[in-house]
Amino acid sequence: MHKQIYISILSIIGVCQLGVSQEKDKNDIGTETVTVTKAYTPTVSDAFKIKSMPNLNDSIVLQKKKINYNIFSVPVASTFTPAKGKATEVQKAKPEKLYNSYLALGLGNYNNAMLDFYTSRAFNRDERLDIGLNHFSSRGDIDGTVLDNDFYNTKLDASYSKKDRDVSWGTNIGLQHQIYNWYGIPEGAFPDAVVAGIDSKQNYYNAELGANVKVNDALFKGADLLLRRFWDVTDSGENRFKFQPVFEFPLTDQSLTISGNFDYVGGAFKNADVNNSNNTGDINYGHFQVGVSPSLLIVSDDVRINLGANIVYGMDTENSESNFYIYPAVTASYRVLDENVIAYGGIKGDLKQNSFYDFVGDNPFVSPTLTITPTDRQYDAYIGLKGMLLPSLSYNFKGSYTAENRKPLFKLNPSNDFRNDEKGYYYGNSFEVFYDDIKTLGIFGELNLDINRNFSLGINAEIYDYDTETDNPAWNLPNMTGSLFMDYQIDEHWYMGANIFYVGEREDLSSQVVQNVQPSQYPSTIITLDGYFDANAHMGYRFNEQFSVFLKLSNIANNDYQRWANYPVQGFQALAGFKYKFDF
Repeated sequence: MHKQIYISILSIIGVCQLGVSQEKDKNDIGTETVTVTKAYTPTVSDAFKIKSMPNLNDSIVLQKKKINYNIFSVPVASTFTPAKGKATEVQKAKPEKLYNSYLALGLGNYNNAMLDFYTSRAFNRDERLDIGLNHFSSRGDIDGTVLDNDFYNTKLDASYSKKDRDVSWGTNIGLQHQIYNWYGIPEGAFPDAVVAGIDSKQNYYNAELGANVKVNDALFKGADLLLRRFWDVTDSGENRFKFQPVFEFPLTDQSLTISGNFDYVGGAFKNADVNNSNNTGDINYGHFQVGVSPSLLIVSDDVRINLGANIVYGMDTENSESNFYIYPAVTASYRVLDENVIAYGGIKGDLKQNSFYDFVGDNPFVSPTLTITPTDRQYDAYIGLKGMLLPSLSYNFKGSYTAENRKPLFKLNPSNDFRNDEKGYYYGNSFEVFYDDIKTLGIFGELNLDINRNFSLGINAEIYDYDTETDNPAWNLPNMTGSLFMDYQIDEHWYMGANIFYVGEREDLSSQVVQNVQPSQYPSTIITLDGYFDANAHMGYRFNEQFSVFLKLSNIANNDYQRWANYPVQGFQALAGFKYKFDF
């Protein structure tokens, strides 16, 4: 009953409400405009933080049980007594007493004699004078030769140096006398009467003066100066002047280096070319070079790059000719794997100043009738790898390609029966300088083993391939070279060493002068010189810090080979002597 009453009341209220709503819709008052005079700026009230932790009244939470424990110690008998430690002592090498002078003398077969003297005097901690004297000679006969083949080489050097805080400088002088013989005449090639009248002895003389200066903390870093006079017994003479200053300009993290070069060589030969039937007229030459070489060095952790160029102005003062040359000078290296693998490469070029002095140093049997001209080395490009295979084993492999214009080659002078010069170098027994444009491909490899400072072993080899402009062979250039060397300090007293080198085949040309005929049309024959090995060894014994004895063995295999055409070398040679150190 009550339920029905509740339902009826709710129904009446609902009907009344619906009526009120309809009434409002009928009396709508319309829209109004509201103007907001202040922007809405809501704020957030601080949260209320409970400052006390509620107490938990949970029967499930377990209480930690208090544990009481005691330690029961039992003594243990022990007889171990630790030994006192002692630091290992480093064995110090006994300091070697230094002497300011030494003298070495030696004698051997073929009447070989050797003298080596050196002394160094310190006036104070900044000034020093050094003097050296070297001599080596031989007066023995070589089998198969009909002319004298003795030689003689004596050289005296003296230098003075002074070091200051900012500037160091020095000067030096050198004197040298050499005797050689043009003995390259095969046995039976000429009648005995002709051979008896040949004066084959040649004398070379050299006098030079040098100076150098080095400057710290300045744009001008230093300079080198050389003055040289070189002449022979046939009245040939040559003068050389060379000055090379160096400047360095810092650029942030790098440095710019500029090297200068002033180089003059000039001289005269009083005898005409051996290709001429008559010894009339002389040969004069003069070449002056002015060069500048800027280079920028860039160094990072693993990369080292040197960017540069070589700019040269060359003048032929005798013929009033000049040329301008620009060469690359770029090198780079990259550590691929620390010290184990280092890649490197570069491309360089220069105008090489040739001289009578340098040619005699390479081949003392040249005739005093040479043509002297510089070599235009257009570029020498190379790329290689070097590093360590093992902690004591290093390697170096390189490939190169070189292009050179006017490269000097040594070639036999023709035999000239029409000449009657004072010295006998026109019997096909001397060498001329033949210039050719050559491109050379080379492959080089080297291994070095350094087990410790007392033992070292190394081997290297290089293969060459030549392409000449004249289609002639590259006269007297080998197709392969190689060497093996070893040094061993056996103990405190004994030491020894050895080296073996190999030179491959070379080619030369034997010809005969014919009057009114061009040299290229002379009757000629190509000579092929066999490759050869030469083994050498030395050993010695030190009695004390001052006195020792030594033995040097050369051409141990007693090979009868020719370094130059028709010039056999001495066979097995033994040279014994002593060395004495002292204060002078």
